[in-house]
Amino acid sequence: MSASVSTPASTPASTPAKAPITGTFVRLKLSLLRNGLRQSAGRTAVFVSAGVLALLFGGALLLGLLALRGRANADTVGVFLIAVAALGWAVMPLFAGGGDETLDPGRLAMLPLRPRPLLTALLISSVISIGALFTAVLTLGSVLAVAHGAAGAVAGVLAVPLVVLVCVALARAVATANVRLLTSRKGRDLALLSGLFLAIGTQIVNLGAQQLGREGGLSVLRPYADVLRWLPPASAIDAVRAAGEGSYGLAVGGIATTVAALLALMWWWHRGLVKVMTSPDSSTLQAAPVAEQGGSGSAAGGLAALLPDGRTGAVALRTLRYAWRDPKTKAGWATSLGIGLLLPFVMAVQGSGSVYNACWVAGLLGLLMYNQFGQDSSAFWMVAATISSRRDAYVELRARAFALALITVPFTVLVVVMSAALLSQWRQLPDALGLALALGGTLIGGGAVASALFPYSIPQDSGYKNVVPGQTAVAWMSLMGGLVAGLVVCLPLLALTIWLRVSGSDGLLWLMLPIGAGYGVLAALVGLRVAAARTVARLPEILTAVSRG
Repeated sequence: MSASVSTPASTPASTPAKAPITGTFVRLKLSLLRNGLRQSAGRTAVFVSAGVLALLFGGALLLGLLALRGRANADTVGVFLIAVAALGWAVMPLFAGGGDETLDPGRLAMLPLRPRPLLTALLISSVISIGALFTAVLTLGSVLAVAHGAAGAVAGVLAVPLVVLVCVALARAVATANVRLLTSRKGRDLALLSGLFLAIGTQIVNLGAQQLGREGGLSVLRPYADVLRWLPPASAIDAVRAAGEGSYGLAVGGIATTVAALLALMWWWHRGLVKVMTSPDSSTLQAAPVAEQGGSGSAAGGLAALLPDGRTGAVALRTLRYAWRDPKTKAGWATSLGIGLLLPFVMAVQGSGSVYNACWVAGLLGLLMYNQFGQDSSAFWMVAATISSRRDAYVELRARAFALALITVPFTVLVVVMSAALLSQWRQLPDALGLALALGGTLIGGGAVASALFPYSIPQDSGYKNVVPGQTAVAWMSLMGGLVAGLVVCLPLLALTIWLRVSGSDGLLWLMLPIGAGYGVLAALVGLRVAAARTVARLPEILTAVSRG
């Protein structure tokens, strides 16, 4: 057979064409959304509720911006809102990335995809989201508030998609650059703390709204907007204003700045994609021997070396590591520190400030002493195995209280001093600090007793529940009963402070600082002694109670 047979690869017509992947990714995103909603009615309800709220809130902002059309501060509000929206897009992946698998480009590493077409496909598919819809509505309102004439309309047509694309590209670039963090334990910790940051952010927005009402309205934002209007993507909104006023050079510059920002973000995102899809995950690499790292292998390096020797130092170090590594313990610490710092500031700004409000931080941090054994969960048996006498139980509880005091005492002093400086109430500083230290010490002692009498288990899953079913009453009894007992124990000190003020003995109020500090130390030591006796007698019951999670 002399006839030659040509292979299919030898003809150009038989070469398979590269299918565009953008449409594939868009359909994939829609399929993920559709299949996710089919998983449970609860997930569907959450998604629909989020979409409705986004549309309602976005629609309200759209109507408000339309009402500002033609007014002096319309451009100020539009620029400021777009800048805040871009900031939200920048930080959103740090909190949502731990639970959003679509933000992990490493899942696409094994597919035969080139980074550049993948970049475009991911960008377009990312626009299909509630956040992008809300941003588009907000941007449309900002554009309509400042657009005038044909030039303004043309600039507005360019500004709306540019702002949305910049925000989406910013979020994706940040997520890609931090993908190792977002898919790790620390990323899950950030997601767990997102509620705290949301609460703090809401409070800051509330304070800002109050300040706007007090200090002359929207004109207060003018100095900030004058800076933000030069930064993308807010510069696109200012470009619409400039085009409508005939300042075409400024308009072109604003649009060009936003386009440059988009290109820069795409370049940064491209670098991150290449790194993620070509470099190995560090979790799969074998750790280098300690000798090769030049370390001594000591676990007590750094600040841990400052802790006392023996059981006290070991238990204190373990407690501090729980506070840093365990997600729920870390969330409790962050909540107490954040709210304890925020409350005095909020009350001061609202006009009801007092340096005594700083006692909140001592109370919130003191409550962390409650249910000390619950954070050990079933591993408490190892602690129980080392306790054979009251002395052992006392040293164990004292070390945990010592670790708590290492952070509570300096932070309480800091908050009280900051409150006195903010309110110019330096004369009340000694007695306020004395009361705060006394309250903190009292709650530490009461928390030790409550840990022995009312232990309960903390669920070990990644949810937000801090009490296993069936032990809620025990948890409330421990916290509320301990808080009331702590306040009752502090009543003599509070009565002494009031008497000194009523009797006109203000010159002796400085004595409340050493008296309060000593009172807190005494209350903590007495509580630890009582708790040690109860702990050594109830080890089996405590182990059973904390092992249910």
